[in-house]
Amino acid sequence: MSEVGVRGHVAHASSGAPVETEAEPDGHDGPAGESTPKGPGHWGKLEVTLVATALALVALLAAGLVGAGVAKQWASPGDHSPEAGFARDMQTHHAQAVEMSLIIRDKTSDPTLRAVSYDIITAQQQQAGQMYGWLTQWGLNQTSPDGAMSWMDTTTSMSDMEGSATPEDAALQADGLMPGMASETEMDLLEAATGQEAERMFLTLMIKHHQGGIQMADAILEQTDRGEVVALASAIRSAQSTEIKQLTSLL
Repeated sequence: MSEVGVRGHVAHASSGAPVETEAEPDGHDGPAGESTPKGPGHWGKLEVTLVATALALVALLAAGLVGAGVAKQWASPGDHSPEAGFARDMQTHHAQAVEMSLIIRDKTSDPTLRAVSYDIITAQQQQAGQMYGWLTQWGLNQTSPDGAMSWMDTTTSMSDMEGSATPEDAALQADGLMPGMASETEMDLLEAATGQEAERMFLTLMIKHHQGGIQMADAILEQTDRGEVVALASAIRSAQSTEIKQLTSLL
């Protein structure tokens, strides 16, 4: 076995006789006089260090951007945030829709209307539970320190569907109720009505109610980028648009 040295040093072969060897430096001419190029495998320590430093800086920058996005997404909304206001007010809005649907479910013998009312009851109770859960998770009270609909920008562009509110009364109706909400008098009349009168009253009130719900969903979609809020508001908008068509056909 032998040990090979670099230029100017002596290696010892197995015979014990001294043998001089030369190691050809990288980048110098070979036997044919051609220059040996420096490839990535022949980079010096300084070059390797610079590349490693640059890659590390890029990785840190990318991690910082991702971290900022995650922090923004998962930071809890505040008490006066549009997300908190929407969760509180839409729970109230949903509660009235469930109440109206329970009334007509027990009054009507029409199977289609009973099915629609059942869908409204189950879907909106489930959605209200979601919003209740958000507020609990965010560490906020279920009741607002602000007035109803204070989160809703009155300059929000309105839906162009018939019967929707104008920008001037977008946040609250003239009677101080949320968009589409039935008054106490209207609820009492629905409770007292029977037969087709009750059915017509329910359909009329629920169409208006859904239009108001869509208006509120549109308003929060313009003010939030939180994934869970966007997903629920979009689902509300889609479901209630479909139900308006069903209710209108029944009416």
